[in-house]
Amino acid sequence: MAEKFYDFDPAEMLDSDEAVEIFLTEAMATDDAKLIAAALGVVARAKGMSKIASETGLAREHLYKCLSETGNPTLETTVAVLKAMGFHLAPRQDGAAA
Repeated sequence: MAEKFYDFDPAEMLDSDEAVEIFLTEAMATDDAKLIAAALGVVARAKGMSKIASETGLAREHLYKCLSETGNPTLETTVAVLKAMGFHLAPRQDGAAA
């Protein structure tokens, strides 16, 4: 019997603000810029890339490119995308409780 592989899109699992917050928090905890950019892309797809593009004033194609595993969004883009998603950057000391 042949194995079946199914497409899995994590964006489909992000159906609440709480799920998005947990997903982004976990990604940011890695300190891996590429993973964080990709996680922002997943959330942008979950919330609607066209909507995020409209709210940030950035082109959808630009967002798809910079919010990917190979992307490298500027801080300005990151802040704009987070704001459009209803989040913001906030400093926190290492070891501080979330």
